[in-house]
Amino acid sequence: MIRVRPRLAPTLFTIPVVLICIALGIWQLQRLQWKRGLIAERATAVAATPLHPPQTLAEGRALEFHPVDDDGVFLNDKEIYLSAIGPHGGAGFHVLSPLREADGRIVFVNRGFVPADKKDPSTRTAAQFTGTEHLRGLLRLAPEKKPGWFIPDNRPDVNYWFWIDLPAMAAADQLATADVAPFYIDADATPNPGGWPQGGTTLLDLPNDHLQYAITWFSLAAAMVAVYVAYHWRERGEA
Repeated sequence: MIRVRPRLAPTLFTIPVVLICIALGIWQLQRLQWKRGLIAERATAVAATPLHPPQTLAEGRALEFHPVDDDGVFLNDKEIYLSAIGPHGGAGFHVLSPLREADGRIVFVNRGFVPADKKDPSTRTAAQFTGTEHLRGLLRLAPEKKPGWFIPDNRPDVNYWFWIDLPAMAAADQLATADVAPFYIDADATPNPGGWPQGGTTLLDLPNDHLQYAITWFSLAAAMVAVYVAYHWRERGEA
């Protein structure tokens, strides 16, 4: 009976690769459970009964994506323009307007998307409300720092923003930071007069491809074992 001892080099290569692939597959299964929980949590939040916006950041953290109702006066001369892609493609901006509540607190409201040719407020005067307005939207938390290295730096000097930085936006609008809420509101899809801005911009769908990733890693581990066995089987046939 011919016996072929495992070759050292293929064994030293195969074992760590297989273990790494298995570990990555298990990690993706853990991510799968985490993502499913996050999706369920967000769906529950969105379906909740609307509340008045909270007072503190701690309260806000517990209410992200919850519907909120608010009333106040838009400070139309202090609009912030956040670079965005429209729902059907095409470059434009999300218009963030400070809303002054009755008690003086200011909450930034993402009123929605406008194409580049509607950036100038004079092109959408019908929605430049001057009195107290009632709005409904989803409560959102701003990132504490730039979300990623690939995102450009904000340009407050020219009112061109790539990510939401509430303290910097308050400073650019010459608003007292202490008066500005530590969260913002994404306005719902209720149409504005004249059609712009278009609200309802919140991205609620979360990609969940972790099961496919797990299968891929486990398949790679199995393929490596198959190649290893096939290699030694051929060695046995040649012996």
